[in-house]
Amino acid sequence: MTQEAEDIQKEQEAVSYNALTSREQKQRLTELAMVFLRLGAIAFGGPAAHIAMMDNEVVNRRQWMSREKLLDLLGITNLIPGPNSTELAIHIGYERGGWRGLLVAGSCFIFPALVIVWALAAIYARYQTVPQVEWLLYGIKPVMIGIVLQAVWNLGKKAAKDLPTMIAGVAAIAAYFAGLNEILVLILLGISVMLVKNWQTRGHTSGVFLLPFSGVLAQVGSTAVVTSVNWVSVFFFFLKIGCVLYGSGYVLLAFLQRELVERNHWLSSQQLLDAVAIGQFTPGPVFTTATFIGYLLAGNAGAIAATIGIFLPAFVLVWVVNPWVDKLRQSPWASGFLDGVNAASLGLMAGVTYTLGRAAIVDWLTIIVVIVSAIAVFRFKVNSAWLVLTGGAIGLASHI
Repeated sequence: MTQEAEDIQKEQEAVSYNALTSREQKQRLTELAMVFLRLGAIAFGGPAAHIAMMDNEVVNRRQWMSREKLLDLLGITNLIPGPNSTELAIHIGYERGGWRGLLVAGSCFIFPALVIVWALAAIYARYQTVPQVEWLLYGIKPVMIGIVLQAVWNLGKKAAKDLPTMIAGVAAIAAYFAGLNEILVLILLGISVMLVKNWQTRGHTSGVFLLPFSGVLAQVGSTAVVTSVNWVSVFFFFLKIGCVLYGSGYVLLAFLQRELVERNHWLSSQQLLDAVAIGQFTPGPVFTTATFIGYLLAGNAGAIAATIGIFLPAFVLVWVVNPWVDKLRQSPWASGFLDGVNAASLGLMAGVTYTLGRAAIVDWLTIIVVIVSAIAVFRFKVNSAWLVLTGGAIGLASHI
């Protein structure tokens, strides 16, 4: 059996959850929980690094699905609001275990960061200072560059399947450095590839071309000023953010600055910067910044309310959109659009990798760590968890 045939078989197994016995279903959900708890505990470096680690775990090591399938899921996550890497984890869980797998994978990926950020928020609320862990990131960041490079290479080989998608990938890289809106780039390049691929096919389309663009329109809505702060108002504030926010942690910072500091006056600018810093240097989704802010605003209930509020839309959107992924791929028009989005997503990811690299590679030691990490993942297929732990140890040792 060829590798591609094995991939197809694994993909078929992934959608046959309901055909399993109750014991086999429990085993599959337990496996999902263990995998995403571990990833959530070591997933430093932001969405690009998280996606790289999921690609290595799900496609390379466990062969739960083909890389083409993972790319399709990644392309869809880029078209809906919310944290992309968390949504990809939720998609994988849905593919493996239906709605139960969706809840297990997403929750387990979020949980480690939730616990860590919650504890740090309690410390911060008492001492008004952020624990200094720069030494940890000093060693971990260059390791993550090596891991991300492998993912960009592997995913890029599948995404750049022909000339139109290659051009779309290069155009996305140029658009990233030009500072263009990411969602606009994805949509325009997706449409461009779709039109080029179907230029000579002018017949009827096989089904309705469905795209979840409601979140784009939702971003133009206004936010009501809330004067009292309790866990209910915290929940609805972060629920709205989860429904409409696209982009990176920097976009989240700008949004929170405007709403929390300038409009509602719930936090000071320094408190907000400290909250975002906590989200950046802890593993898992950057959106767990909401947990920190929720604790500052309304204690333990606020931490829970903020976390549920900001992540709940991701679970709902993936549950609604996932069944359409295969249907979209079957339509030549939607398939062409998805090919363009996949290529553009990888182009944007390549641009992010360059930006992360500039921040991570600061001296001769970090250069060596990047090179060794790249060799470890490309040549020897070393598990990323060991690399992250090694990077942290190197960072600690260099500052003793």
